[in-house]
Amino acid sequence: MTAPDKDLVAFARLVEALRPWHGQLVIVGGWAHRLHRLLPRTTIPNHQPIHTLDADVAFGARARLEGNIGDALDSAGFHEELSAKHEPPVSSYVLGDGSAFFAEFLTPLAGSGSRRDGSADATEARAGVTAQKLRYLELLLTTPIQLALAPDGLIPVERTAEILVAHPACFIAQKLLIADRRSPAKRAQDVLYVHDTIELFAASLDQLNEHWHSSIRGTLHRNTAVEILRAIDSQYGSMTDNIRHAASIPQDRSLSPERLQRLCVLGLKRIFAEP
Repeated sequence: MTAPDKDLVAFARLVEALRPWHGQLVIVGGWAHRLHRLLPRTTIPNHQPIHTLDADVAFGARARLEGNIGDALDSAGFHEELSAKHEPPVSSYVLGDGSAFFAEFLTPLAGSGSRRDGSADATEARAGVTAQKLRYLELLLTTPIQLALAPDGLIPVERTAEILVAHPACFIAQKLLIADRRSPAKRAQDVLYVHDTIELFAASLDQLNEHWHSSIRGTLHRNTAVEILRAIDSQYGSMTDNIRHAASIPQDRSLSPERLQRLCVLGLKRIFAEP
């Protein structure tokens, strides 16, 4: 079995373990980008999607998470690894099959980011798991797409699974908003994610624009919508080290910084411009 196949099998294990909560959990991050290839109206490129070892699973503050997700993961072969930096500790749920695959849970950060006692409001324990609180994560929970995974499909699930995946327009917008909070390596990777998502939905950018303005933009604070437009110019309006580094990441294709920048500028303006 090849490495990509192992990744898909590992992700399927996670999907099966989380089945009782599929309607409350949204796949975000790198695995959302991989799953976007299964959506209609995509133009599948010849290169492989960006590789990631972890699956990010998000839930909102009002999500009804009944039962114990931690116990379900344990029964599926995942074990919890803790980092003592915060209270409750940041947790990763590692699949013990030698694949290095792991899952992390995320939830939106509201307010100042500090608790009354002055400690960081960075994590939350719910339904037997610990989630990291992140700014702008609520955007990824807005109008998620329901994706059906069939037993005979790419993801080898045991039976048909209806999972929620972050909307591609929200996926891109959140990358623009969090850039200043990311490490240099993560910033470059996020630039590549933006480029590859635009490339993937090149034939339906107008539909993304329509959905953005009809269903997403109105849920945002006005300042957030303005910040997204400003980020397009500040992050992609001129050549940067982030763009250069992003172009050097792929090992299975040749990608020039100039082409990457040009496609991102054109695509981002198509998606987020006023209709």
